[in-house]
Amino acid sequence: MRGARLLLAAGAALALSGCVHEQATQQADARAAMPAAPARHLYSASPAYAQQAYEQPIRTHARNAPGDDRGLFNSEPRGRAPVSSPPAVGGPYVVPPDAYASAPPAPAPAAVDRPYTLDAGDRLRVVVFGQDGITNTYVVDSAGKVNLPLIGAVSARGLTNQQLAATITSRLKQGYVREPHVSVEVETYRPFFILGEVTTPGQYPYVANLTAEMAVAIAGGFAPRAYKKTVQLTRRAGGQQTHTDVPLDYAVRPGDTILVKERWF
Repeated sequence: MRGARLLLAAGAALALSGCVHEQATQQADARAAMPAAPARHLYSASPAYAQQAYEQPIRTHARNAPGDDRGLFNSEPRGRAPVSSPPAVGGPYVVPPDAYASAPPAPAPAAVDRPYTLDAGDRLRVVVFGQDGITNTYVVDSAGKVNLPLIGAVSARGLTNQQLAATITSRLKQGYVREPHVSVEVETYRPFFILGEVTTPGQYPYVANLTAEMAVAIAGGFAPRAYKKTVQLTRRAGGQQTHTDVPLDYAVRPGDTILVKERWF
């Protein structure tokens, strides 16, 4: 009896193991028959897939459409041009030269190349050859005239040296001197004025090749609250006054008024 039981138990165990082995074999065959899913990871994919993924252009963030409230981080910063997409494989990444370029600064006004014209305050040396009674030093008065013997007041405002000499010559020919030869030279230029945030504002004699920076130095330098990048220059030309902000290396002319402004920060 005991031997029969052992034989039955052994047979049942063999049958169970056979069923388990057959079921595992069927599952393995089913997995082998299924098509393999393509790998999506860049490093485990085929070379063709990896090349395609590498060559795919990178998307750039566009500005939010009207009504699109996706937040600050999904839009381009204001004041900057969007960066272009990277080039194809093997090419360098070049940022456009004007991508972050700021607006060009406003150009400084060019120096005036007009010839010097006379005005009140100029001291002139008038020479009439052979006429010692007329040859002398004269000052242009507040009315813009010079008073000479024989011919009286002659208007000099707005004229050049040569133009004033021609005017005097024409007046002397009217019954005073037969063949006058006249020359006019500026002996002392009229002063310039500097106001505003300087140590000693006021009126100063003009010197040759004067600039706005030199004028500030003549006036004792900038005051503590002075704006030191530009100054306002007032100039009278052609019967009109102009007010212009100019850099410190701008050429100053006799009669100009310089205003050094106050800074606000």
